Amino acid sequence: MTTVHTTSKPTAAVDEEGPFSTDPNRLGERLLRIIVPVAMLGGLVLVWAWYVTAFDVPHYILPSPARVAQAMIEDWPILGPALLVTLKITFTALALALVGGVALAVLLIQSKWIELALYPYAVILQVTPIVAIAPLILIYTPTTQAALLICAWLVAFFPILSNTAQGLKSVDHNLLNLFELYGASRWQSLYLLRLPAALPYFLTGLRIGGGLALIAAVVAEFAAGSAGASSGLAFRLLESQFRLNIPRLFAALILLSVTGVLIFFATSLISHLLLHKWHESAVKREN
Repeated sequence: MTTVHTTSKPTAAVDEEGPFSTDPNRLGERLLRIIVPVAMLGGLVLVWAWYVTAFDVPHYILPSPARVAQAMIEDWPILGPALLVTLKITFTALALALVGGVALAVLLIQSKWIELALYPYAVILQVTPIVAIAPLILIYTPTTQAALLICAWLVAFFPILSNTAQGLKSVDHNLLNLFELYGASRWQSLYLLRLPAALPYFLTGLRIGGGLALIAAVVAEFAAGSAGASSGLAFRLLESQFRLNIPRLFAALILLSVTGVLIFFATSLISHLLLHKWHESAVKREN
């Protein structure tokens, strides 16, 4: 009798437990990823506080961290509503960009003529600076809030469209031929093959578009020069600058930065949850 010896090849280790893994090594790695940035941030804040105190820097030039925290608390009745306005514009623009970008990407791959007819104009909208077309948008829209929403949507739209279209066109041709061999309709191929294959590309566009939607909402408000109770954080930044209320200006900047970081982490978490069990970019490997 002949004994056949087989050797097993190393395979990718799938993280079945996800973020709730009890593996000590993985827990330690996750803690380090949290502790190191937090420690770095704490060190920078300490250096900032020391510099202001040691060189007696006036608060209207560089406020201390304590004064910024005080401004954050005392001016929250002003900064809080402004933050909500900015968040509303950002997430509404992102939602519209998701719907419009995916729908147009699906339309573009249906015909080469449709792509040639529409895609160049999407590129033109993307490469035109938003501050250049914001005055025109303000003229042709009924309200300032609508103009801000359109500006934010224009900036967030193209990355989602471009990445999704690229993903839909990057499907393995052998799989497309297999679907055609079995008589799959165009919509069956789209739903069962093209859309799942394009998911990693779409999620990349989502991460980019999320950050750009926030940036565009702020830049559009700068360009529009909107003011009043329904204004966002951009107006509060300008107002603080004109009044030399630098602690409030720093507080508004911190709110914008934290919002951007949270949007990035939220979109990264969505990407991880959708990809970590099957896609090569997110699967945990043993080697």
